[in-house]
Amino acid sequence: MGHALCVCSRGTVIIDNKRYLFIQKLGEGGFSYVDLVEGLHDGQFYALKRILCHEQQDREEAQREADMHRLFHHPNILHLVAYCLRERGTKHEAWLLLPFFKRGTLWDEIEKLKDKGNFLTEEQILRLLLSICRGLEAIHAKGYAHRDLKPTNILLGDEGQPVLMDLGSMSQACIHVESSRQALALQDWAAQRCTISYRAPELFSVQSHCVIDERTDVWSLGCVLYAMMFGEGPYDMVFQKGDSVALAVQNQLSIPQSPRHSSALRQLLTLMMTVDPQQRPHIPFLLSQLEALQPPAQSQHTTQI
Repeated sequence: MGHALCVCSRGTVIIDNKRYLFIQKLGEGGFSYVDLVEGLHDGQFYALKRILCHEQQDREEAQREADMHRLFHHPNILHLVAYCLRERGTKHEAWLLLPFFKRGTLWDEIEKLKDKGNFLTEEQILRLLLSICRGLEAIHAKGYAHRDLKPTNILLGDEGQPVLMDLGSMSQACIHVESSRQALALQDWAAQRCTISYRAPELFSVQSHCVIDERTDVWSLGCVLYAMMFGEGPYDMVFQKGDSVALAVQNQLSIPQSPRHSSALRQLLTLMMTVDPQQRPHIPFLLSQLEALQPPAQSQHTTQI
């Protein structure tokens, strides 16, 4: 873990005794910023995520996000290059140094195609889906769930391989809810940390005696699959119109007919979008289905898009 950090001159910082040059801003959220930096020791580009920490809880959550990254050494999960905490008077900034993906996210790819009137082919979708599932399988095997899977949280490598990012909402996979107070707390947490149009039905109205498990990710994966098939998430328009997503997700999803998609792919989507979480499949089952559907020509570990 990197503690050594200083701003050495205008536009450069040192993390873990390595100097990085600021290139440009990449984006920002409510309490975080992402900058493009270049490692002067290796000439490689990196994404520097800076999280504003106003209180101790913020620092703990940033540390936890870094810890989640360190749990995994998997080709489909973003790895952490370095982490440090910087003091600014009474406040702190947590800095996560991450690999930079010049192709951007899966959503960028979907939007780029849609602007040209195109969509991902079924072969591309199947290869992407297989690799995303492998990343989720690794997360679930460690006893966690991602809880905020969506196309903007899936990066694409140079050869199109998907890489899961933004592990800040990851939590224990299996949550035993034993009171109405606990149920409400989990519901409030989900409202803050799980993107509404990709959030599983069971997180909108948490029952006072229930078990929430990693199949919340399977629902979100279904929404990602829908976006790859049709160019937008199944509940994106519901949200944009101001209608109730919480109400919409309680009904079985109606899948548009398209000659681009096989009945097998549509069936997979239907399984993922099962409203009752106890009837929804786990990732290993989906992996077995996807492996059987893969085109034979290329390696299953490569996703050319």
